[in-house]
Amino acid sequence: MIVPSSNLRRRGTPRRPLRQLLTILLLGAAVWCLWVYLQIDSVAERDEARSADAIAVFGAAEYSGRPSPVLHARLDHAADLYNQQIAPLVITLGGGTDKDSGNTEGGVGRDYLLAKGIPYANIIAETESTDTGQQVRSLASIARDRNLSRIVVVSDGTHLFRIRALCQDAGLTVYTSPRATVGHISAYDLTMRYSHEILSYTLLCLHLDLHWLRN
Repeated sequence: MIVPSSNLRRRGTPRRPLRQLLTILLLGAAVWCLWVYLQIDSVAERDEARSADAIAVFGAAEYSGRPSPVLHARLDHAADLYNQQIAPLVITLGGGTDKDSGNTEGGVGRDYLLAKGIPYANIIAETESTDTGQQVRSLASIARDRNLSRIVVVSDGTHLFRIRALCQDAGLTVYTSPRATVGHISAYDLTMRYSHEILSYTLLCLHLDLHWLRN
């Protein structure tokens, strides 16, 4: 039996709105990702360090009580800012896990800064947080207790846009200051960093929390 072409068109019609909707969603997602990428890149390229009440160093991995290259670079940058008299106080953030033999990112950061000549009284080590969100909440608590109104936050450039957004949500006034690049970063690694931050920020805006993205 031959089916009239008009019937074929009618049967195919419902698929067209679905394709159009899918196209709109994909275009919307692409525009969103591009916008977030541009925001991340803008913050990563800009050093806002200025006179403040404290410098906060966001945690990164430590190995048997020694800072990883990434944490090392963040701490060195914080020490440079302190020596430039940007702020009289340095806050090191980050806890540890059962595999860290009692070491924490905040504690290792404090010890490293002590060895760099910063007095013990001028360092606060926060040693309980396990991800960026928790570090921001701990920083907000310290800021309230110490009456800190302006804070320079130090981390990787690509990390700072999300940190700033979280800090603003917590009622903190912060200035971002990216640490120096360590060695050569491949195009793949850079793509993965941006992808991670775009996804993390998107989930933050959607109020979704995936434990495997916590850092």
